[in-house]
Amino acid sequence: MEPQKVRYCSACGTRAITQEVFGRLRPVCPACGQVHFQDPKVAASVLVIQEGKVLLVRRVNPPHQGEWALPAGFVDAGEDPREAAARECLEETGLAVRVTDLIDVVSGREHPHGADIVIVYQGEVLAGKLVAGDDACEVGYYAPENLPPLAFDATRRAIQTWLEQQSLDNAVWNRNP
Repeated sequence: MEPQKVRYCSACGTRAITQEVFGRLRPVCPACGQVHFQDPKVAASVLVIQEGKVLLVRRVNPPHQGEWALPAGFVDAGEDPREAAARECLEETGLAVRVTDLIDVVSGREHPHGADIVIVYQGEVLAGKLVAGDDACEVGYYAPENLPPLAFDATRRAIQTWLEQQSLDNAVWNRNP
């Protein structure tokens, strides 16, 4: 994915040029020497399971409008990613959750306005009423064998990781009398 084009120096306003710096082509100010480093966009997501079913939200906005994903959104500067995951879940589903475990860290921007890094946590519902909000038009719980069309690789990977963990836990449980 092509990084955002920087045309002018953020320090002095001079038109930036492109030079190789630290092994990559980067915008550099010819007047003051400021090097622009593109910061990654980070999102946080939460996997909530109730009675063996996965909580999903149906996206109201592009990209992947109408497809389903885990509750997720961008982490604000200075915000704890766990708090961002819980905040996004509340905004999109009406459910307050407690973030428990780290499920996965997924890298790779899937679309031009997406995150470079998605941190996926597991969470448990504390309170609230299930209702679509923010950028979700529907919410619901789905059995892993009956999932609707999924929007993002991070959602697919998180569900797969959870399923693999369940299989591993069941295998260990069944071996121990």
